[in-house]
Amino acid sequence: MPSKERLTNLGFRFTQSGPHSSRTMMFGDLERLLGASESQADRATLRHLVVDENLLQRPSLRARKLTHFHLTRLYGLDPEVPLYRVFRQIWGTDPQARPLLAFTLAMARDPILRLSREFILGLPVGMSITREDTEASLHEFTGDRFRPASLRSYAQNINGSWTQAGFLAGHRVKRRQHPVATPANLAFNLYLAHLEGAAGAGLFSSGWAHLLDVPPQRRYELARGAAQRGLLVFRMAGDVVEVRFPGFPTMEELKDGERKPTD
Repeated sequence: MPSKERLTNLGFRFTQSGPHSSRTMMFGDLERLLGASESQADRATLRHLVVDENLLQRPSLRARKLTHFHLTRLYGLDPEVPLYRVFRQIWGTDPQARPLLAFTLAMARDPILRLSREFILGLPVGMSITREDTEASLHEFTGDRFRPASLRSYAQNINGSWTQAGFLAGHRVKRRQHPVATPANLAFNLYLAHLEGAAGAGLFSSGWAHLLDVPPQRRYELARGAAQRGLLVFRMAGDVVEVRFPGFPTMEELKDGERKPTD
């Protein structure tokens, strides 16, 4: 697996805290921003839309700047950030994929959100959970690192993001369900696994593949669909699996000299 420094250069984040301390994944804001901008829009253009044009209709300049700050921490919002660049390429290919697509990128960029993955995915479909359940799960990982009020905020916002992504439904008491996962989601999730060093069949057993919340055989079916849409190259002969990403920058192409992403 590449070093944390290398993965940070690609757009992953490994900080001690994350945007979910005060925000959910902000899917509605992200969808509106990307819908109002070209796919090649650079960092300055996206900031202009949020801060100067007030596209997201915040009540003050401070609120506009905070919104842009949190969206940038969650998603990068800069085509020079490899994860965001590929995310933006895939975003326009399938509107149904967008909630899970955004959630996947947010998880790559928020280490506290990642701590909730095992707990939420381990819940049986139909099971109900509360904020307190998620809070207790996070406490097992973080111990006394966060004050009780901060932990409550994290748990509430994390449950909100899992809901926006389609894994949970409901308000205070939420119910586990399956999200919508499409070939576009499969392509992006396997790409993240590729950047972390997985290859071949290992891509389909990675944590990012598990995040699709579909059975193993369904992952291969989605891979065939992604190949038909030109999102990746997929070949399978017996136990030999080949996956390539000709439309995306590969590890070999992403040299250490690429600009380090900033928040």
